[in-house]
Amino acid sequence: MKTNLSHLSNNHFSKGVEILSIGSELLLGNILNTNSRWIAEQLSRLGLGHYRQLTIGDNLERISTIIKEISLRSNLLITTGGLGPTPDDLTTEAICSAFNVKLYERNKLWEEIKKKISTPISDIENSSLKKQCLFPENAKIINNPRGIAPGMIWEPIEGFTIMTFPGVPSELKSMWNESAFDYIKANFSDGSVFFSKTLKFSGIGESILSEQICDLLELKNPTVAPYASLGEVKLRITAKAESESKAKGMIKPIKEKLKTKFSRFIFGEDDETLPSIVIKQLLERSESLAFAESCTGGLLSASITSVPGSSVVFKGGLITYSNLLKESLLNVPTDQLARYGAVSQEVVQSMSVGVKNNLKADWAISVSGIAGPGGGSPQKPVGLVYISILGPNNRSKLIKKTYNSRFNREEIQTLSVNEALNSLRLILLSIK
Repeated sequence: MKTNLSHLSNNHFSKGVEILSIGSELLLGNILNTNSRWIAEQLSRLGLGHYRQLTIGDNLERISTIIKEISLRSNLLITTGGLGPTPDDLTTEAICSAFNVKLYERNKLWEEIKKKISTPISDIENSSLKKQCLFPENAKIINNPRGIAPGMIWEPIEGFTIMTFPGVPSELKSMWNESAFDYIKANFSDGSVFFSKTLKFSGIGESILSEQICDLLELKNPTVAPYASLGEVKLRITAKAESESKAKGMIKPIKEKLKTKFSRFIFGEDDETLPSIVIKQLLERSESLAFAESCTGGLLSASITSVPGSSVVFKGGLITYSNLLKESLLNVPTDQLARYGAVSQEVVQSMSVGVKNNLKADWAISVSGIAGPGGGSPQKPVGLVYISILGPNNRSKLIKKTYNSRFNREEIQTLSVNEALNSLRLILLSIK
């Protein structure tokens, strides 16, 4: 049953939108809450900011109390979770409790739910599934085309609307796209939109970058905000305008200014990654790539093969963790390993030569280091990593990094992968 919801209300957005995620499994960390992020992105498309995202467990009294509080400060509440047939699915009941109203069974809705049930139920009329047909008397139903738990749109008090959705992401998205988007646009949006562009940086820290763009960080529209993750910094430029094309026009001069000033450090935009950029560069050159890994244990190869189409340029990778495999698969001389050790510039350079020749690649990257937490020494501490990049005509580059002791094993491995790929990216840029 698809319901036309565009006529339900003429309340214009003034106080705010809140997102309430319901489920003890979210509080316990058993399930990653991706719904709030997705809803926030959809609200941005509609030009709506929202002020809070809350998560609460499956407790009737607590859910009811927080909903009552939200009704006093916001125009629109969007909930996810707690709409199923089990005893811990309490959302609709808690909402009614918050406003002291009764639940009423929707007979027509029950007939539709029964048609969706594929598993035979011995006593269907007394099934707990019937719980999903109980709603406030004047609530409008949001059809669930991908599941059996419908949602609702209800205005329990003037100026405050609640929209409920299941916690299953595919069901939420389907219901949103079929009904909710148009309803919110008609009743809560002022017609403007948010549009964002994200620039990605490697080789420069967040604090240094922020110091050099302090004037941009003070802008009101568009706004510029930095976000740091391991080995990478992102700058998100967001504009609010009456159309997406105008928002893009507001963003363009800021993006061009940043690209001019930080051309060496910006490697991509939005969904682009270092692996995808390196693959793109190699595709343009019709050149191939191979890896020899020791301390990264295959992480470098995994990063490249995560990109669709990588097989066109990636020949393969050899994880030569032991000295024996370095000798047998990469032709690293035995006396070199004995004299300098596996973590040395001499050995890592021999590794790149060996993998390049044996896998017949145009470019080769080799990595050897001490990722810890043990195995270090005063001469070779934990965090010491050597990277060798070897290209056509035996053009080579050696990189020595000693990562700070605050980084753990996984972080050292990840940083080594980022350093290797970003260094190759810069080399390919310099020899266009």
